[in-house]
Amino acid sequence: MKRHFLAAMVPLAIASAIVIPAYSQSAAALERPVAAPAAKRFANEGNGLKTAVFAGGCFWGVEAVFSHVKGVKSAVSGYHGGNAATATYEKTNTGVTGHAEAVRVVYDPKIVRYDQLLQIFFSVTADPTLRNRQGPDRGSQYRAALVPLSAEQRKVAAAYLKQMQASGKWSSPIVTEIEAYKKFYKAETYHQDFMVKNPRHGYIVRWDKPKVAALKAMYPSHYRSTFIRN
Repeated sequence: MKRHFLAAMVPLAIASAIVIPAYSQSAAALERPVAAPAAKRFANEGNGLKTAVFAGGCFWGVEAVFSHVKGVKSAVSGYHGGNAATATYEKTNTGVTGHAEAVRVVYDPKIVRYDQLLQIFFSVTADPTLRNRQGPDRGSQYRAALVPLSAEQRKVAAAYLKQMQASGKWSSPIVTEIEAYKKFYKAETYHQDFMVKNPRHGYIVRWDKPKVAALKAMYPSHYRSTFIRN
């Protein structure tokens, strides 16, 4: 279900409910970066800041990657879907609330386009062939999903998923889906900017720092060394 939290960092009721997953070689293999293809269909979103939501397993890593992308103004961890009454870490971790751990990204399309964010997301953050799981985490709350907030984003996302399927980059079928935007609920304060606040945390070191390193290696023109805090 979830991971190496230090009990002192979270309320006791939450800490006592956490189950540490068994890390396996097969789970580790699923975290290898993939050179996702550059999108053939560019996003044309005009001027001004735009917002999109990405679900890709544990929101710590998704937030960390996007927080290092040039043009991203903020990356907020939270829960998408479900309802307000169950939009908490403890309840969503049951896997039955309908929420997905997700990140709300605000970005400047003049610096980084939505289609480029998609390429980065599927290259270093989420495995699009996994259903209701990512890395060591299992459950519908860890599903990978795209949540566009405009008609243009939806068209770009749909075209890109089709392009990914035809690219041959993945040996298994693409199962990531586009979800209609419902409501995004900001996660608890201790989840925000988690990697920069807890650089030695076991889960961060094992699963999320490699994603940021892959971003730097694969997309140096998009990489920003500073972490944009919320």
